[in-house]
Amino acid sequence: QVQLVESGGGLVQAGGSLNLSCVASGRTISTYTMGWFRRAPGKKREFVAGSSWSSNTDYADSVKGRFTIARDNAKNTAYLQMNSLKSEDSAVYYCTAAGIWPFIRSPDYEYSNWGQGTQVTVSS
Repeated sequence: QVQLVESGGGLVQAGGSLNLSCVASGRTISTYTMGWFRRAPGKKREFVAGSSWSSNTDYADSVKGRFTIARDNAKNTAYLQMNSLKSEDSAVYYCTAAGIWPFIRSPDYEYSNWGQGTQVTVSS
């Protein structure tokens, strides 16, 4: 079982940037696809970005061109660089380590491995 710990969230003004990290332990992330999801208050879980085993990427339309997912297998870490942040990006961001590609975006799909989440708040 892999354990995931997210960090890097915080309060930022609209137009600003944040870089989230997801550090894995217990197993190497090279055997997983890595994804970022978010959940805003009162809303369902939303797919944000995914990285395949070979670092192919996939993005939600709402973040395409602003967010970049990356992975460093040597550091057992996945990242989410978020630029040009908007108030609607405010949410708790979670990373997941999965065994499928592409990611299933349905909020009802049960992924097995989650971190505790990191809060991102964008003030307008």
